[in-house]
Amino acid sequence: HARDTDLIAFCEDKVLRILANKDALFNADGNVNLVSTNNVLGQAIPYSGEFGISKDPESFATNGNRIYFADKSRNSVLRLSRDGLTIISSKGMKTYFRDKINSQELKIVGAYDQFADQYIISFDHATAAEAESVSFKEDVDGWVSRLTYVIKPALSINGKFYSFNNGNLYEHYHPSASTNTFHGEAFKSSGVQLIFNQEASAIKNFKTISYEGTQAKTSSKQGWSVGSIITDQQEGQIIEFKEKEG
Repeated sequence: HARDTDLIAFCEDKVLRILANKDALFNADGNVNLVSTNNVLGQAIPYSGEFGISKDPESFATNGNRIYFADKSRNSVLRLSRDGLTIISSKGMKTYFRDKINSQELKIVGAYDQFADQYIISFDHATAAEAESVSFKEDVDGWVSRLTYVIKPALSINGKFYSFNNGNLYEHYHPSASTNTFHGEAFKSSGVQLIFNQEASAIKNFKTISYEGTQAKTSSKQGWSVGSIITDQQEGQIIEFKEKEG
C-alpha cells in the first residue's frame, strides 16, 4: 500500500515501512537521518509489535492515514496510523474477537464505510448463524454495532458505500431501500441494547426511566417502549411514557 512517499508492506507476521527514493542512515545514538538514494526502494523499517496480516489480506481497509486489518494468528484487529500499531480489538471486545477469529473456517473481509465513517469487519463462516459483521468508529474509539449481514468485497467512492454479493453491486443507505434489507434479503428488526452500571457495588432502585426521542408506544401507535426491567433484586415494567414539554 502506497502512503505518501513510502510503501507499507503487510506480511504474515510483520508490517514494514519501505522507504521510496530515500534510505535511512542510523546515527550512533539510534536516531535516523534520511538520505537520498538512486534506489527505487530503500530500507525496510519494521513497525514495533509482532503483528502481521496473517493470510487474510481481504481484511485490509484504509481511510486517510489510518489502515485497518486483522491478524488471525494473534486473534487481533489492528489499526496502523502515524503513531504506529494499535490493537483496536482490545477496546471492550477482546473476548469476542478471541473466540471469533480463532475459528479456522472464517473468511475475514474488511471495508471502510465513508458514509457512516466506520470500519466494518465481516466474518464469513460456513455456518450461516456464525456469520456476522461488527463496526468500529474513531470518534467513539470503540465498536459500536453488530450487523447481521456479511460483506463480500466492498468499497467507498465519493462518500457512498458499495458492496458486492453474488456478482451484483449494491449501494448502502439508499433512500429508497427497504429497512433492514441487505443484498435483497430481509433481516429481523433493528434494536439497541444499553449497558450501564455506575457505582457497581451499590444496589440501585429504578423509579423513573426517561428518554428523549420520537413517538412513544401507545395502544394505537408503534413507538419506543420498555418491555421489562429486571435486576437481581427487583423486576418491573413501564406501562407507558408520559410526554413532557413536547
